[in-house]
Amino acid sequence: IVTVGGSGVGEHLLRRIIAAYPAAKRRLPELRMIVVAGPRIDPAALGAPADVELRAFVPDLHKHLAACDLALVQGGLTTCMELAATKTPFIYFPLRNHFEQNFHVHNRLQRYGAGRRMDYAMSDPEAIAQAIVEEIGQPADFRDVETDGAFRAAAMLAELI
Repeated sequence: IVTVGGSGVGEHLLRRIIAAYPAAKRRLPELRMIVVAGPRIDPAALGAPADVELRAFVPDLHKHLAACDLALVQGGLTTCMELAATKTPFIYFPLRNHFEQNFHVHNRLQRYGAGRRMDYAMSDPEAIAQAIVEEIGQPADFRDVETDGAFRAAAMLAELI
C-alpha cells in the first residue's frame, strides 16, 4: 500500500513510486500495488499502469496498512508509529525540510528499529523498485511500541496532586 496522507504535498512521491512499479513487478510478478491518493490528489491524474489500484479514500486505512506486506509512506509520525506498532514493514520518505519528520520521527523509528528511510531526492524509480524488492516479505523485527502511556501520564499527574 502506498499512501501520503491527506494533503496534496505527496503527489510527486506517489508519481515516483508508481513509476517504480513496473521494475518492481518484473522482479516480483505477484506484486500488487494499491495507491491511496487522499482527498486532495485526483487518483485519475496520477497516470498509473492499469494494474496499479488507485483509491481516493480507504476507510480504516490503518487496518489495511496493518495487514499489508509492505507500506510506502511519507514520514508522518502517526502513520509511521502505527506501522511500527503493528510490525508492518515499511519504507518512508520524510519531506525534505520538515523538521519533525527528519529528526523527531526518524530518531523515534530508529529506537524501535522500524522502517527503512529513503531520501526522495536521491531515490529514482529504480532505487525505489530495488527497495521494494528488498523489503517486501522481510520480517519486521521491531521493538514493541509501549502501550502504557496513559497509565504513566496518570501516575505522573497523581504525584502532583
